Formats: sequence, C-alpha cells, structure tokens
Amino acid sequence: MHADKELDARGLNCPLPILKAKKALADMHSGQTLKVISTDAGSVRDFQAFAKQTGNLLVEQQTVGDEHLTLLKRR
Repeated sequence: MHADKELDARGLNCPLPILKAKKALADMHSGQTLKVISTDAGSVRDFQAFAKQTGNLLVEQQTVGDEHLTLLKRR
C-alpha cells in the first residue's frame, strides 16, 4: 500500500481519525494518496462515509491484526 503521506491515528477514537485525515488531505495536492493507520474499529465504516461525502476516493481498506489501514486519494 504505497502512499504519498502517512497518518498514524492509532489509539485515537472517533471522530479524531477522520478529522486528522481531513486536515492532512487539505494540505495535499489532487491525486495524491494518504494512508491512515487506525485502531478504532469504527473508522473502517467512518472512512467509507467520509469518502462518499467529500468526493475523495477510497482506494483500499485492510485490517491487519487490530490495525485498520485506509488508503484515500485526494480529489
């Protein structure tokens, strides 16, 4: 899972992973990718809704152990 930028949101609960991802994406250029690593199980569903609402592309999601990896592409 290659990304232009990586955000470590481990240990943060909703809505912090989404808020930090939103801030990170705002500082990125269109087409760049952001990898978010979180431990909040609700973040999987939250990032799906976030992508639909913002128009950013949800490229991939994986769960490895207790970590949830989300790859977003900036619109």
